[in-house]
Amino acid sequence: MSEDKTFRKTHDAISTPTVPEALPTPEGFALMDPRDQLKALLAEMLAGKAFSELYTVTLDHRATVLLGHLLIDTLEEQGFGVDDFDAVGALTPAAMPLVCAMMQAAASRGEDLDGFIMDFVFPAVKGPSIAGKRVLLLDAWLSEKSYIQTSSLVTLRNGNELGLDFGIVEAQGAQVVAVAALVGGVDMEKPVIDVVNPVSDERHELPFIEVFHESELREIADGVEPNNA
Repeated sequence: MSEDKTFRKTHDAISTPTVPEALPTPEGFALMDPRDQLKALLAEMLAGKAFSELYTVTLDHRATVLLGHLLIDTLEEQGFGVDDFDAVGALTPAAMPLVCAMMQAAASRGEDLDGFIMDFVFPAVKGPSIAGKRVLLLDAWLSEKSYIQTSSLVTLRNGNELGLDFGIVEAQGAQVVAVAALVGGVDMEKPVIDVVNPVSDERHELPFIEVFHESELREIADGVEPNNA
C-alpha cells in the first residue's frame, strides 16, 4: 500500500455515479460516464438473478474496455497503485477476464502487471512465477453466495471471513496485499477480510476492495425486465 495513502488516479476522473431510473438507449449509453456504463450492464445482467459469474458482462465488448481501468482506479482510490503489487491472481475462473483486463489497462499506463489463476482442485498457481512478488487476489463476485460458482474455499462467511488456503500462495514465496472483487455482496463494518487457512486455522486480515456493492446494482436491476441470456 502506498505509504502516503494519497489518491494517485492515472485515468480520467470518474464522477460520483447516479442511479438511472431505467437502462439507457444505445445512444444514451455512449454518453454515460464509464462507471455508469458498467453499472448499467451489470444491472441488466443481474435482473431476475440471485447470483451470476458475470461472464455476460465481463466478456462483452462494451465492458472489456472499461473493466481494467475501473478496477485499477478503484484500487487507487483505496490507496493501492499499480506499483504496489506485481501480479493479480484470479480466485476463480470467473475472474480471469478481469485479470486480463487489468493487465492490459496497466500496460496502457506503462506499468508491468502479471496475472495468474488459483487452482484449488490441484493446489497450485497457474501462470508466471509469483516467487517474491506482491499479489492482489481478485474475484468477479465475492459474497456469501459465492458457493454457487466455485468451491466453498472461496466463500465469504460470517460477514467478512474468507476461507482460503494461503499455503498455495505462501508456498510460492509471494505476499498477498489485498483481496478485490468487481461486485461485493456482504455488508461489512470495515472493508477488511479475515482470511482463514482451513488447514492451520492461521488468520490474515487483508483489505477488501469492491468496485460495486450488490445493493447499488439491485436498485437498478429491480426495475429491469429479466434477461435470461
